[in-house]
Amino acid sequence: MTIRVKAKLFIWALLTLHLPNFAISSGLSEWQAKWIGATTNYTENTWSAFRKCFTLKSVPKKAIAKIAVDSKYWMWVNGRQVVFEGGLKRGPNPNDTYYDEIDLTPWLRRGKNTIAVLTWFWGKDGFSHKNSGKPGFIFQLNAENLVINSDSTWKALVHPAYETPKGEQPNFRLPERNIRFDACRDLGNWTAPKYDDSTWPPAIEFGPAGAPPWNKLHPRPIPLWKNYGLKNYPQLNVRLPLISTGQVIVAKLPYNAQVTPWLKVNAKAGQVIDIRSSNYRGGGEPNVRAEYVTKDGVQEYESLGWFNGQEVLYKVPAGVEILELKYRETGYDTEFSGSFKCDDEFFNRLWEKARRTLYVTMRDNFMDCPDRERAQWWGDVVIELGQCFYSLSPSSAKLIRKAIYELCNWQRPDKVLYSPIPAGNWTNELPQQMLASIGYYGFWTYHLYTGDKETIHAAYPHVQDYLTLWKLDEHGLVIHRNGDWNWADWGKNIDEHVLDQAWFCLALQGAANMARVLGKTNDASQYETIRSNVIVAVNKLMWNGSTYRSPHYKGATDDRANAMCVVAGIADQEKFPAIKKILTKEYHASPYMEKYVLEALMLMEDPDTALARMKKRYDAIVADEWTTLPELWVAGTALVGNLTSTRNHAWSGGPLTILSQYCAGLAPLEPAWTVYQVRPLMGPLKKINASVDSVAGKISVSLVLSTNVFMLDLESPEKTIAQVYLPYGTNKPSSVTANNRVIWKNDQLYHPIKSVEFKSISNGWVHLEVKPGKWKFKLYFAYPSQS
Repeated sequence: MTIRVKAKLFIWALLTLHLPNFAISSGLSEWQAKWIGATTNYTENTWSAFRKCFTLKSVPKKAIAKIAVDSKYWMWVNGRQVVFEGGLKRGPNPNDTYYDEIDLTPWLRRGKNTIAVLTWFWGKDGFSHKNSGKPGFIFQLNAENLVINSDSTWKALVHPAYETPKGEQPNFRLPERNIRFDACRDLGNWTAPKYDDSTWPPAIEFGPAGAPPWNKLHPRPIPLWKNYGLKNYPQLNVRLPLISTGQVIVAKLPYNAQVTPWLKVNAKAGQVIDIRSSNYRGGGEPNVRAEYVTKDGVQEYESLGWFNGQEVLYKVPAGVEILELKYRETGYDTEFSGSFKCDDEFFNRLWEKARRTLYVTMRDNFMDCPDRERAQWWGDVVIELGQCFYSLSPSSAKLIRKAIYELCNWQRPDKVLYSPIPAGNWTNELPQQMLASIGYYGFWTYHLYTGDKETIHAAYPHVQDYLTLWKLDEHGLVIHRNGDWNWADWGKNIDEHVLDQAWFCLALQGAANMARVLGKTNDASQYETIRSNVIVAVNKLMWNGSTYRSPHYKGATDDRANAMCVVAGIADQEKFPAIKKILTKEYHASPYMEKYVLEALMLMEDPDTALARMKKRYDAIVADEWTTLPELWVAGTALVGNLTSTRNHAWSGGPLTILSQYCAGLAPLEPAWTVYQVRPLMGPLKKINASVDSVAGKISVSLVLSTNVFMLDLESPEKTIAQVYLPYGTNKPSSVTANNRVIWKNDQLYHPIKSVEFKSISNGWVHLEVKPGKWKFKLYFAYPSQS
């Protein structure tokens, strides 16, 4: 989300009085290690090197190391790299720090062992990080006959080769710094076991675990990054090796990715190589870049600060011999295990672009964009979390859980929730985004897809507190709250008062659902009553017979507001024809709110209109060369010169969820997919193959509609019940088969199968309740399909 307003920052001291933290912290009595550093004369962008040598008579069966740092670290054991960029951005709350746990057993050996650690202290607040103000490192390993704690017995040195480049610096939202590495000042192979560190000074002890400014330590709730290894670029604009003439080498990546660039050159000392991505000004403002200063001879270098883009640009001085260029992709550790394919390649390409956009906006936290901000705006997170469940493996849910905990643990003393968090230079509330986060499509959707009751139990009091800030007027409508940034969406013609009612109803729906799961039936009933009363008031005061419109709103009819009234359950079926008409004429929603417009059309069971609108809105974006989706409705060459839109924005991927949840019809009805439905709304599509890697197991479906038969193949995991709906629309169904056995024909049940219960046939659907297994269902029509 682009910030174009002056932040009205609250006094940060208030945040130290935050509400009780419910993330699990490590008992400080378990820690004997000391926080250490290489210097007391530290500055921003400080890189420090640490070494520890010790001897083992035997390798322990398990050797778990606990490691914390502000801000990042890289670790080698006996010369082999164990961690590539460890540590998480601070923090779990406004005060504390995360720590990693890593099993070092595979890297240890009998005899002499060496641990080497490189740390990077940013020393800067940002929209995704709270600066502690001090570069600290703590390490503890307790195993059988082995105790290794960070203290003054470690060797430590400020790495002299790392510097801050002069000139343009990253914009204020980013805590990360630009990197300059002067190879002439390098320490050599200092991570190797035989390196002579006898001249290194001892580490400086800063205090025990729990000491300020790092405070309590909380276990890392997400995996370490997936490291894809060093790879050759698929395409360069030159052929290597070559003597540079001073031109920019354009190295194309296979897709928009989080990468660290690598080079091998032969050069004289003192040549400066500039390295940045094609997204350096993604969103209009400077992001992060790198510089490498050569030494004499053949040399290799990898810049450790990641950036993203579809191209890496190396500006190499004339006379330098470029031998090799490579890149390393790293990213959140999850698998691309969900799928969607249909007989229209447009939607396949859109779905894949959405997944790629999602993945490049996942790392320490969910991000709106991985270049300009890297910030966990919760409006974006709500869109992202839905995509995770359909396109990625269950490990992605850990990042959602972390986001929920952080949102709650950063709640202000005045009960206001705000994002992005974690952050050191932002405390402002966007009220409608906060309602989205705690509501049906936020916290509740997380629980519905995962069954994680513990997180809901912890989050619920924070939801309760936040909802007390919202009041009703004398007419029964929720009163608009400006918050600190009165933002509902990009664009014009925003009927924010109608949107208030819809988001508030969805928040109440989510809160009521959470309350029932937790056994708080009185709370649930109260929320449901308030919601029902608001719905009555909205329909009485804001429906004019053809559209939802707030009394004082003067703009064009808002597609967002009318769609949200459907999504929130405010609009009844009698209003659907009028709202459908609006959604075929009005196009004001940004890609953020477009997801809910498309969802409204699906909820009104009009997939033809939904997919037609999806094509209209995303046509140029799907056709362009980018592998990710932009922030705004710009594409191709227009996107290149656009000074506000990023080329990869999380909120634009809503169609992925729509295609999987509605067109393929896959959605949980009970938490953790114990009961789920397959209710496809195919519209103009004739073939769909889709799968979901759910917490209950892999669910796969194949849908084929031909002239006189609809075929549905299903693989359903153990301990689940599938509610299967076979669509017949305006056709007359004649028979249904299950695994080639007739189970219904001419309005009568035939040859019942124990694992398939025939539930009903009405309103265009044959409803079957199906137990686990592999199934092939066929619904035959009495006369040819007209669809």
